[in-house]
Amino acid sequence: MTQGVLPFQYQIEPTKSGLTAFGGLPMFLELAQTMGLAESMGKHVGVRGGPNSQGWLDAQMLTALSMLNVSGGDGVDDLRMMEGDEGFARVLRWVELRHLPRKERRKIERRWRKERRRAVPSPTAAFRYLDAFHDEEEEKKRTPGKAFIPAPNEHLKGMYRVNGDVLSFVQRRRPSELATIDMDATLVESSKVEALYCYKGFQSYQPLNSYWAEQQMIVHSEFRDGNVPAGYQQLRVFRYTLSMMPAGVKEIYLRSDTAGYQWELLKYCAEGKDERFKEIKFAIGADVTPEFKRAVNESTKGEGDWKPLRQKNRDGELKDTGQQWAEVNFVPNEIGNKKNGPEYRFIAIREPLKQLEIPGTESSQASLPFPTMDFGGLRYKLFGMVTNRLEEDGEELIWWLRERCGKSEEAHAIMKDDLCGGRLPSGKFGVNAAWWAIMILSFNLIAVMKGLVLGGKWGSKRMKAIRFKFINVAGRVMEKGRQLIIRLNGSHPAFEAFLSARERIMELGKVPDG
Repeated sequence: MTQGVLPFQYQIEPTKSGLTAFGGLPMFLELAQTMGLAESMGKHVGVRGGPNSQGWLDAQMLTALSMLNVSGGDGVDDLRMMEGDEGFARVLRWVELRHLPRKERRKIERRWRKERRRAVPSPTAAFRYLDAFHDEEEEKKRTPGKAFIPAPNEHLKGMYRVNGDVLSFVQRRRPSELATIDMDATLVESSKVEALYCYKGFQSYQPLNSYWAEQQMIVHSEFRDGNVPAGYQQLRVFRYTLSMMPAGVKEIYLRSDTAGYQWELLKYCAEGKDERFKEIKFAIGADVTPEFKRAVNESTKGEGDWKPLRQKNRDGELKDTGQQWAEVNFVPNEIGNKKNGPEYRFIAIREPLKQLEIPGTESSQASLPFPTMDFGGLRYKLFGMVTNRLEEDGEELIWWLRERCGKSEEAHAIMKDDLCGGRLPSGKFGVNAAWWAIMILSFNLIAVMKGLVLGGKWGSKRMKAIRFKFINVAGRVMEKGRQLIIRLNGSHPAFEAFLSARERIMELGKVPDG
């Protein structure tokens, strides 16, 4: 029977062939096993683990949803695609049971009233599981028109602890005494009726993320409604982030945009109020208020007070960017009465507007989406920065702060486009918060694979390339004796990468915990 224009046909394989389109995905299962994720999930999450509970264990459900993120699915319904991959389903079932004693295997199998037939949870089972993270009592505390963040229940807090175990695993194998924390919120557009409108005018959610630049991992991400400002309770989130830092971290640096320009946060860092880390160095975008503009005007009497902002090109040469910066003698009212308090350093950055005003349209151009200021008859964009790093060169500080922008935007794109964060499954806040937390866990699992296992050129690759070259590799899964074999095409270039990755994962497992 002719099926199409070209001379080929699609047919169903009549036997269980063990074919898989995810030949590289078991590598992530092996890494998760080495990291002890199943044990951590069973210990901390507590949705399904009691002696009388039925169905999927926490580790089974969360592993399946994490693999959904890694493999490229973007919704709960895509679990059907994973179940339909007979080869990977066989690997998944083999991995979760073969390392257990016979008594434990039988105990797991008895959790089903009927014979278990699936290796991957059904979408219905996944929704029932995620519903355990939602707290209706918290929802009753909402006040219309006001920012509100529902407190996480114990199951969601457990997900945060699992992520903390991942951070500790990495810290033991790639120690870093320094942690530069980039705090930034991202908007996740949603068509759910329950989603609230953000400042940009569309329905969304707005999680606040704390990104560890040196380890390229998310320390903490608080899921929020779209109407919650990015800087709302940022100090509380930052303090929780600090509590999540693994042993061995001795010094914290903080970077944030103007959402972090809150004096309770700045004072907490500058006055050394944190018991563990004491003074925390920071660079944060400053609000360009009328008072700040007056201070800029008084501090820059002439063009000589402005210094060119230069940037190194690929050849290492400094090139003028067209922007300029200047030190600003600015004492906000919030610190004006404190004689013995820490010093704060303010820097202004200006950039000439390239588009000239058209005569007769000045009034329509008066309102721009960024602050401006006139200098010598010319109009400039004006930006502010505050820091407690008093000795460093101002030009280097500006570029250090701007490093946050590129990495944060890249991380947000990975969360929403490469992983499942961009498609929230429910109108229930707690369900979406759990979905987001699972995505964050998957984000960090991938970061470990790229940074500690694959290394080299893989570290800078996005998921598109990793899936094409490493995950979506066709193979056949078969059992021989008591061993599971994943057989690839003999000429496939991923084969050597797989062997090398497995050796590296074994080495990671040899590092003692604790």
